[in-house]
Amino acid sequence: MDKIWIQDLEVYANHGVFPEEKKLGQKFLVSACIHLDARKAGMSDNIECSVDYGDLCHFICNYLQSNTFHLIEAAAEAVAEQILKQYEQISCLSVTIKKPWAPIGLPLKNVGVEITRGWNKAYLSIGSNMGDKENYLNTAVERLGESQECRVKKVSHYIETKPVGMIEQDNFLNGCIILETLLSPQELLMLVKEIELSAGRTREVHWGPRTLDIDILMYEQVMMWEEDLKLPHPYMEERGFVLEPLAQIAPYAVHAPSGQTVTDLWKKWQENNPGQEL
Repeated sequence: MDKIWIQDLEVYANHGVFPEEKKLGQKFLVSACIHLDARKAGMSDNIECSVDYGDLCHFICNYLQSNTFHLIEAAAEAVAEQILKQYEQISCLSVTIKKPWAPIGLPLKNVGVEITRGWNKAYLSIGSNMGDKENYLNTAVERLGESQECRVKKVSHYIETKPVGMIEQDNFLNGCIILETLLSPQELLMLVKEIELSAGRTREVHWGPRTLDIDILMYEQVMMWEEDLKLPHPYMEERGFVLEPLAQIAPYAVHAPSGQTVTDLWKKWQENNPGQEL
């Protein structure tokens, strides 16, 4: 990935734990290394195909002077997030904030913090078998798109499938979503739970009827096993109603544990379940 960097931009702002730091202000040195595809700009010699680093410098300066933080960690986090939201061409960036006048009573050049943040690709499944099913699924897509930390990239066609489990209930409407997000896996889980709750989702019966079900299937190549979140989803390989719509929109996405693509998993499921209805 190509890079554009800004080194030691001087910003006079009011950040710090001590009251005098906020009152008097001090100098901060900000560096940013942004990752983007610069080929189109390089071939066309057109600034509109790239990120105007002059504009970016003013954006950073104005943001840090318009907001106040106790910690430079918080300032760096906020700056990185705002840059990623403001400039669509930037997929990832590193931000460094140095504090040369840090009030620690000892001689030093500076103290600082460096963070790297970016848009992460996540794959979600959505399903409903109560009420206006299609409306519930559409609402889930809309709510995810309304979040400033998420960008909906693709939505599959919805398919009707039979319920899993022994409980007698209506058929499901299922689909999948490709999402780009600034949220961590746990933060994304909190968001989808909020969306489920707003749709009247209850969890009284395991695999029972539900107004809206949202599962995080994969998040980049992350593999994790926590009580409330397991990635990739431990049952996705067994669920044709997940694999079919996911293969529509992400056929070459790689399932980290197996190293197989979603298309491979879907074909394997079909081979193992010949003639079986979803």
